[in-house]
Amino acid sequence: MDHAELCRRYYAHELSQVDLQQWHAERLDIVLRHVREKSPFYKEHLKDDLPFTTKADLRRELHNVLSGDVSEAAIYYETTGTTGTPTPCPRSAKDIEWSNLHVERSWRHMFAHHFGERMPVIGLMGPSELYAFGDTFGDVAQRMSACHAKIWPESSRVGFAKALRLIKELNVEVIACAPTLCLNLAKAALHHGYRLEDLPIKLFLVLGEICTPEFAANVRSIWGADVLPGLYGSQEALAIATGCVRNRLHLSEPNYLVEVLDSDPSGAGELCLTMLIDGIKPLIRYRTGDLVRVGGSCDCGMPGRVVEVIGRVDDRISLGDGQFQPAEIESAILQNVTGCLGYQVEIDEGDRVTVRLDLLDGNETLVRQGIVSRLRTRFGVGADIAVDAELDPITNTGAFVSWKAARIKDNRTAPDHVVEAARAAAARHSYTT
Repeated sequence: MDHAELCRRYYAHELSQVDLQQWHAERLDIVLRHVREKSPFYKEHLKDDLPFTTKADLRRELHNVLSGDVSEAAIYYETTGTTGTPTPCPRSAKDIEWSNLHVERSWRHMFAHHFGERMPVIGLMGPSELYAFGDTFGDVAQRMSACHAKIWPESSRVGFAKALRLIKELNVEVIACAPTLCLNLAKAALHHGYRLEDLPIKLFLVLGEICTPEFAANVRSIWGADVLPGLYGSQEALAIATGCVRNRLHLSEPNYLVEVLDSDPSGAGELCLTMLIDGIKPLIRYRTGDLVRVGGSCDCGMPGRVVEVIGRVDDRISLGDGQFQPAEIESAILQNVTGCLGYQVEIDEGDRVTVRLDLLDGNETLVRQGIVSRLRTRFGVGADIAVDAELDPITNTGAFVSWKAARIKDNRTAPDHVVEAARAAAARHSYTT
């Protein structure tokens, strides 16, 4: 069975679990032969068994990981290199075709739910140079015959003022962007004299960092637009999972073998992937560094197991008597909070927490009381609340370097290299309300 027929049956719910397992076994055999023959790194690495591939391996080996010469790729990308050596991430035509198919299916599913048979105009707000964002979503939009504009506000050629003008003039109803940009765009719109209700945005497709349900609900309160996951993936591993109308992520099952390593009693563990596309850079048992839960189906009609992305394995924070992910802290802060245009958490000696908020509306008293109570109950710490429109610009970086570095300022330890990298990458455009 070829990939097109396999995916047709997959999305028609005609593929049995036995069929999928047989597909995985066949693809694994093909990919292992492919990398052992063509990748200098894997020729040695996979001599006797199937050990893990780590980010350290990719940074050390660079082009040796590729299964073929870079000239055989259709396009060349790199990781950002903000916290280490940039690693090559070229993609072949097969990589692009097999990965983007699942993004297209996801977008068609979500657009049909929101817009019926018509196609909205899409604003793509992410980097394009040496980065797959613009090409991936531009290709998907073209497949769907949907007009799209690449209007990343942080580009020196665009900027927030031009992006907002185009959103209004072109009647852009869908924005694909990082969650943090939903807030930055609102601040910029207010700065430039727009009323948010006069802008046509109806749907944010978010990607690139964790978006907790509480964060999404806060964005809805600001924009009156829905917020759904657009994609979970990476430069190295392509489109691992795609979103649905139930606000869940579905694994692109035909393209990956999935392991969850060192899982805790809740089922959360590190995501490990074996890529089943015999393209230019398939990775074998690749430790992503992401903490996830995998399992269960969804009633949205889309196939594939649901994956919940919790955060980075290395981003756990000691607070009170426990270890917590930044997402858990964000959920406690933003629960039932509306009109929040940004936040940052400072942790001082004695685990004293100060939450700095940029608030749009006038519910400051209720917000203060709720956050203080939740932090005390969930983490066993005291808390102070400071309402401040002039947040540290590092919060604008989102997960470009590290979500933890952008949102959590831990004064109990000296800034590490990740925090320093995030400060160096702080957004050029900062708006105040």
